[in-house]
Amino acid sequence: MLELYGQIEEAVAFIRTKWDQTPVAGIVLGTGLGNLAAQIESPIAIDYADIPNFPVSTATSHAGRFVCGMLDGVPIVAMEGRIHQYEGVPLKQITLPIRVMKALGANLLIVSQAVGGMNPQYVAGDVMIIDDQINLMGDNPLVGVNDDRLGERFPDMSAPYTPELIEVGMEIARQGNFHVHRGVTVAVTGPNLETRAEYRFLRMIGADVVGMSTVPEVIVAVHGGMRVFGLSVVTDMCLPDALKVAVTEEIIAVANAAEPKLRALVLGVLAHEAKRKA
Repeated sequence: MLELYGQIEEAVAFIRTKWDQTPVAGIVLGTGLGNLAAQIESPIAIDYADIPNFPVSTATSHAGRFVCGMLDGVPIVAMEGRIHQYEGVPLKQITLPIRVMKALGANLLIVSQAVGGMNPQYVAGDVMIIDDQINLMGDNPLVGVNDDRLGERFPDMSAPYTPELIEVGMEIARQGNFHVHRGVTVAVTGPNLETRAEYRFLRMIGADVVGMSTVPEVIVAVHGGMRVFGLSVVTDMCLPDALKVAVTEEIIAVANAAEPKLRALVLGVLAHEAKRKA
């Protein structure tokens, strides 16, 4: 962990040569939110490969760029595509961009993810505001000697997703006349999808949706003292007794179709945070 501080400083110094503003928020544009990058005004887009110490994304539909600019008049930085554990990258490196966002000045992290739905009340295309999480990735980005400059040794996880922002998101949906769920996400390593028995187990331990990301980023955000707002878009249903073969192209299409709801929630929470800080 101790070498991370220097890696973060190197990445921040490089980004500062391209963009000198202080972001209100960092946004991880997962599957379903990638098009939001096109709305960023006066964007400065930097390939992950060009930023010192940044991991490089190989995931389908992930562009792999760090974008700085204005979103609805609010300064933000965004990851256009994320890195996953199944790509063979250690969690400390996967989450380094979150620490860079924090070091640039962002006090809010907004994360989105495509997930499989296990709650029988959900259907493909639904959006869930994340209320809590379960880590079943077999690792943790905080393992190792703690660097107190980055956060305390034992960060509290009683409310990893900021309760105030969850309520803000629910109100945005009500005012926008669209439905959202509020539930628990569980993270697994992947890249294979789960068996019927695994879906039964994950549902039994309290998860509403399952994905292969987000949880490590949120752990690091909480470690760094950031506020967090998380969104899941249900791209396919994972009901053990009615399980269908998942098709990647269909998953991406469903996620993209949910983009208007995701965009409304992200922009609404961002506006709330900007007003709170004003």
